[in-house]
Amino acid sequence: MKNFIGLMMIILLVSSCDIQQKKEAKLPDVDVDVDVDAEAGQLPTFDVDWADVNVGTKTKMVKIPKIVVVMEEEEIEVPYIDVDMPNSGEKEELTLTVEAEVENKEHSIDIKEIIATSNKLYVISELKELDQDLGDKKLRVSDRVILNAPDLNVKHIIMGEKPNRVFNDQYKYVTDINSFKSGLKNSKVIFTK
Repeated sequence: MKNFIGLMMIILLVSSCDIQQKKEAKLPDVDVDVDVDAEAGQLPTFDVDWADVNVGTKTKMVKIPKIVVVMEEEEIEVPYIDVDMPNSGEKEELTLTVEAEVENKEHSIDIKEIIATSNKLYVISELKELDQDLGDKKLRVSDRVILNAPDLNVKHIIMGEKPNRVFNDQYKYVTDINSFKSGLKNSKVIFTK
């Protein structure tokens, strides 16, 4: 396909210009004696007027291959946590969802625990690589927990290697969860799986 496009470009360039010869070719004058004297010759010159080329974009309907991901609703058991905090306001039901976009190999992601501090919830998840090869496909994996609690700031921490996809920049990835937990002050684990 590339060769065909290259050939078409050469044909387009040759056919889109007007060439006018300006001077005739002249061979050098050579006198042959014992001494060789030569007078310079002249190569032909040409005046080339190229076509006026404008480059831009044009909207055109074409068929392109697409991978379609179908989201289906399915009834599943989701952990439900009801949290009462001292001096807190009204509670609301929130669905805490963690997702990772992966490639090359299938992965699983599971919410392992939720830790509460005075004003934050830390959702600790684990991302594991599985054996199934994905080829050149990309896949999103997710897990969720329903939380009935006062409005708190939620921070997702994922144990595991961060996949090389921009989507994953929204979460913090750690290799040593115990080191992360040791930095939390006045915290309480409110959910474990």
